[in-house]
Amino acid sequence: MRVALVTESYPPDVNGVAHCALQTARHLVRRGHRPLVIAPAPAPGVRVPHEGPAPVVRVPSLPLPGYPQFRVALPSRRPAAAVAAHRPDIIHLASPFVLGARGVALAARFGIPAVAVYQTDLAGYARTYLGAGELAAWRRIRAVHAAADLTLAPSSASLHALRAHNVPRVRLWARGVDSARFHPDRRDPAVRRELASDGELLVGYIGRLAPEKHVDLLARAAALPGVRVVVVGDGPSERALRAALPRARFLGRRTGDDLARLYAALDVFVHTGPFETFCQTVQEAQASGVAVVAPAAGGPLDLVEHGRTGLLVPPRDPEALREAVAVLRDDAALRARLAGGGLAAVAGRTWEAVGDQLLGHYAALLDARAVAAG
Repeated sequence: MRVALVTESYPPDVNGVAHCALQTARHLVRRGHRPLVIAPAPAPGVRVPHEGPAPVVRVPSLPLPGYPQFRVALPSRRPAAAVAAHRPDIIHLASPFVLGARGVALAARFGIPAVAVYQTDLAGYARTYLGAGELAAWRRIRAVHAAADLTLAPSSASLHALRAHNVPRVRLWARGVDSARFHPDRRDPAVRRELASDGELLVGYIGRLAPEKHVDLLARAAALPGVRVVVVGDGPSERALRAALPRARFLGRRTGDDLARLYAALDVFVHTGPFETFCQTVQEAQASGVAVVAPAAGGPLDLVEHGRTGLLVPPRDPEALREAVAVLRDDAALRARLAGGGLAAVAGRTWEAVGDQLLGHYAALLDARAVAAG
């Protein structure tokens, strides 16, 4: 099977959309299929080494106003030429909005099914960055996804939101986790000594430093005695966060095995963003054997069972976050129990298992097309 994988961002270290696109391409190759990735070009001067499993066609792009990490594809003949040359059986649209909308049109033009994967809460971003435009964002989301043959939502919360906004033909498709890379065995005593030299509770946030992530909510937790907060990642909010969290240690963006060692060094992982359609970092922390605290909103509701696989707190509530960290600081047995519960919960969430579920969605669409054709 040939698949044209159209993604609004690439390479995989940009964000969750790109990471999922990479893992999808890898799984397609693993199962003997032939993917082609179509993605916006990176910013001028940014060198992106090709390390993916599939060929990549770059489309000219510009940064989205107010959100420079997200590239918007410019009108171009490249997507149509790439699809025509690849002759795909199906078009996979990763978080379609601009380039993905072009992908839907190409699917109709070439008479092949399109699968649209919802991954980004663009309506929430409109509220955060523009202070308006939420309804317009939902109109755009609905128009693009309604034109696809199938929309896949990463979490129950996303599925309900899409259906509430009249997006048709929605099914659930979660995300996998690399449990070989993110594993308790990555825990390195030397890393812990370097980050928490006085034996403090090591609490970490890992992810993009942007307004919608609300990392500043960690300020009260960071002021707790016996707690050391580390922040891993970069982004436009870094300067403001350094001022808001003067006792925290900022480690910059990390990837690969270096990132895995940092996860495993933590005692507690905290996620603060209320707009997560899935929240991949929660899974990675759980796979690393770390107790998790996350907001009771969006994707984390599917990943964290309160009191068993982590702790859920009201979103955007710094005092509740502080209290959760304090409880875990004072109760090592609870930390261990939550870490063990989270680790057990992710055992079956491999990218291989999730990738095979995606192939099942592809097969059902192709079968339906074949039946409709006679």
